[in-house]
Amino acid sequence: MLFYRAALPLSSQTLNYLAGILRRNRQALKSTKRRLNPGQQAMLVLVYLRKGETFAEIAAGFDVGTATAWRYVQEAVALVAQRSPTLDQAIRAAKRTGYAFVVLDGTLIPIDRLAADRPFYSGKHKRHGMNIQVLAAPDGTPLWTSGSLPGSVHDLKAARIWGIIRRLQAAKLITLADKAYVGA
Repeated sequence: MLFYRAALPLSSQTLNYLAGILRRNRQALKSTKRRLNPGQQAMLVLVYLRKGETFAEIAAGFDVGTATAWRYVQEAVALVAQRSPTLDQAIRAAKRTGYAFVVLDGTLIPIDRLAADRPFYSGKHKRHGMNIQVLAAPDGTPLWTSGSLPGSVHDLKAARIWGIIRRLQAAKLITLADKAYVGA
């Protein structure tokens, strides 16, 4: 295997933030002996998330096993996800901030799947993916993102599954959305 140096278009603040989360988690678990230190693990995770290389490629670049690279990414993503706000927290924050409205939209995150995996196939986008719902501030800053659903799930159904529409109506928060949400 050939190796190369590469640049990652992210700030050192991003790396330090993730490394700090990982360091504190290791201290809480009393798990200080690992192949990579928290900074190296954070870099591995950021390279994976930003560049989309396979676990085998990432593992080779960081001189760890493929399973270790996978575990490092899973651990970091779970820790970051724990810090994200719930839908109700995001709605309360939007009201507290005084936004005149929020924006609701769905997006398809492309994934690699076989043709047999029909639930993940989005007929609208003509590809396999995961449906993610996003609630954003008027300037486009994400306030909350849903979990993932198969790509075949329509945006309106996804919004109903996550209870987004009901909660936004209860909060009396004006919401802008595209035609996919008509009928809500």
